[in-house]
Amino acid sequence: MRAKFALLLLPMLALAPHPVLAADVLNIGIEGDPGPLDPARSGIFLDRNIFASLCDKLIDTDPDMHFVPQLATSWEWSADGLALTLHLRSGVMFQDGTHFDAEAVKINIERDKTLASSLRKPELRPVSSVEVLDPLSVKLHLSAPDAPLLAFLADRSGMMLSPESIKRLGDDVANHPVCAGPFSFTERIPQDRIVLDRFPGYWNAKAIAVDRIVFRPMPDSSVRLVNLQSGELQIVDQLAATDAAVVKADPHLRLAQHASAAYRTLQFNLAHGPRSETPLGKDPRVRKALEKAIDRKALNEAVFEGLFIPNNQSEVPNSTFWNPGHPVPERDLDGARALLREAGVDHVTFGLQLANTTIDAQIGEVIQAMAKEAGFDIKLEELETNTGNVADLAGDFDAALLTWSGRADPDANLSIWMACNGPFNFGKYCNPKMDELLKEAREAGDTQKRVALYREVTDLYLTDMPQIILFNTTRLWGLSERVEGFTPNRDGLIRPQGLRLRSN
Repeated sequence: MRAKFALLLLPMLALAPHPVLAADVLNIGIEGDPGPLDPARSGIFLDRNIFASLCDKLIDTDPDMHFVPQLATSWEWSADGLALTLHLRSGVMFQDGTHFDAEAVKINIERDKTLASSLRKPELRPVSSVEVLDPLSVKLHLSAPDAPLLAFLADRSGMMLSPESIKRLGDDVANHPVCAGPFSFTERIPQDRIVLDRFPGYWNAKAIAVDRIVFRPMPDSSVRLVNLQSGELQIVDQLAATDAAVVKADPHLRLAQHASAAYRTLQFNLAHGPRSETPLGKDPRVRKALEKAIDRKALNEAVFEGLFIPNNQSEVPNSTFWNPGHPVPERDLDGARALLREAGVDHVTFGLQLANTTIDAQIGEVIQAMAKEAGFDIKLEELETNTGNVADLAGDFDAALLTWSGRADPDANLSIWMACNGPFNFGKYCNPKMDELLKEAREAGDTQKRVALYREVTDLYLTDMPQIILFNTTRLWGLSERVEGFTPNRDGLIRPQGLRLRSN
């Protein structure tokens, strides 16, 4: 088995352009094929790991998701919370040799706000204008105070593309992105590889010790593991929990892990096209019954060796914004059946959309078996990641198992699904009260006031049940013994700064 999968990769290595020494090539196995490599249009977690090497952001986060400088060296809010001033790093160059400055920030943020296909619009909606104060200072004027803005600038809204490349390539920039990060884009072969090469003009070049990074999409976690064991991969991202013991037992491999703000959730189609016209889509009692049929602890043990964190909320249990008034519920089959009877149904059939990965298949099968005991007949619909995203955007689903990779601000972990215009609110859940609470919490500067408001938000979404949050993930990476300087981060991103490869 090991030899079989290793042989599958050898031809791909031979075809890589601009050959460099094998010792300088870092091969990373990822769970699937990323989406468009345009920060404005990116919508899945897989993209973010590519961007971590390709596109620096205005702000970054440290391993525990505290904000730290990157392209901006410092920032401050105005007294009324209606303006954010960013002081930019000098001497930064884009990968096309043009210079990064305040005008580049203005162009990128205005593009994110106005591009028809941009997914960043909701994140940047409060930004009413961008003012260039001087070449290295830029002020974002806001229509209302917006505490989560820093978290968005520490993600794709803060990634800077070269204005020259935007002008020259337009929407085609996704096929050849030009950023201000440590690695420049070389080539992409869909479903096969994405190749990045070290950018010698990077502002923090001394932190980069690898010449090339090759991201290799491998949906099957067992294939990623075999290729790690054979030496074809040096890092496996999103290592399956069932493989953790194998990695720990291998003297030539290492396991890295970090508790995560990321979570998995079942989102329901409530008002998006014909597939919403079902008891599941129209009656929260049916959705609540499904939740009662699910044993989160048993799911964690069956699929994740007990390494993950059962949860029912968008914040990690016992963290600042987690609501202790709603502890993670135990399974209640009798309660599930009673709710279905109350809703006037005794048998509910629906499709559950999953990514075509080993882990999603296992989660789906466990939920399918649990729910069957309460009267649910679930058909599992496995789709490639990007195909699934297209189906979600079109409302072509009953329920979908989705991933949120977690952010440093609670609004960023909620509004994407729960706001009426949330960019990932594929099921079109819309409760005006929810939008009011989210708005008030975004504009509140006091942490305790925000805590109280987000507890009301939790009360509301656990009543309406537009989705069922299942668990927070524990980030797991498999590393070759050759890898040095790897730092696990709560956001799950593989940052190349500090990474080194020892020779064989």
